Amino acid sequence: MYDLKGRKIDYLRLSVTDLCNFRCIYCMGENGVCKRSHREILSIEELAEIGRAAVACGVGKIRLTGGEPLVRRGILDLCRMLRRLDGLTELTLTTNGAALPEMAVSLKEAGVDRLNISLDTLREDTFRAITRRGELRQTLDGLAAAEAAGFTGTKINTVLLGGINDGEIGALAGLTREKPVSVRFIELMPLGVCADWPQERFISADTVLQAMPQLEPIGTDGVAELYRVPGWVGTVGLIRPLSHCFCDRCNRIRVTADGRLKPCLHSDREIPLRGLSGEALERAIREAAAVKPDRHHLAEHHSDSRRNMNEIGG
Repeated sequence: MYDLKGRKIDYLRLSVTDLCNFRCIYCMGENGVCKRSHREILSIEELAEIGRAAVACGVGKIRLTGGEPLVRRGILDLCRMLRRLDGLTELTLTTNGAALPEMAVSLKEAGVDRLNISLDTLREDTFRAITRRGELRQTLDGLAAAEAAGFTGTKINTVLLGGINDGEIGALAGLTREKPVSVRFIELMPLGVCADWPQERFISADTVLQAMPQLEPIGTDGVAELYRVPGWVGTVGLIRPLSHCFCDRCNRIRVTADGRLKPCLHSDREIPLRGLSGEALERAIREAAAVKPDRHHLAEHHSDSRRNMNEIGG
């Protein structure tokens, strides 16, 4: 499946809920979100059908997102249904890790290949300030549970927040010293609740290279530039949507939990998929992917998306 610019679209980020057990300051408002009725959110069967249609269109990788996908009832059933799809080469999931001590083994058994775990700080007080209600130990225990369950290639996602966690770059990168994980520093984007934040919150990922001059480039992994400290086991990744636009090689589309396909994270264009099935659904996915925008407008420091991050899945 290709868009009109010739980009191959083979990656679907499928949001299963906009709810979360955390309230991260850059993702949603302090009071969370209004809980929707079941009728407003895609059922597990509808999510599986969208996954099937996307794979039929050429998608090889599906990432389950939220909100927090592990608070979604039936998430393990969905994983099993997607894992059975012929043509799906990778099923991944992004989580804050809090539920992994109880669910890591079941997720592995359900066919999830790899996990991304969000972790923005190693300081308990900063963790509470960012998540508003989470406990650092929950996520650290989740990391340990993922390793014990046999997950490999785990990626730790860290959003760079100027004046909040930029003093911890060395400590967070240090998680790769003895563990085969990738800590990926992601530039904060002016989207949703943080669109009007002060400029000093939005720092370049060059800050990581300045803080750790011993990092050596070793290639790329998707949109991440990869580095490693010589002798360390894991890798450090930089994802730079603001300072280094990678729209020309973007290969992904997104579907929100209420059933709308977003060809671009930062576009206000949304194509309704709910109520479609079979060939009609496949046709809608292909047509939506074809009109993927050339680029976002983050260089002008704004996103055209009308949703908070928890409604899109990142």
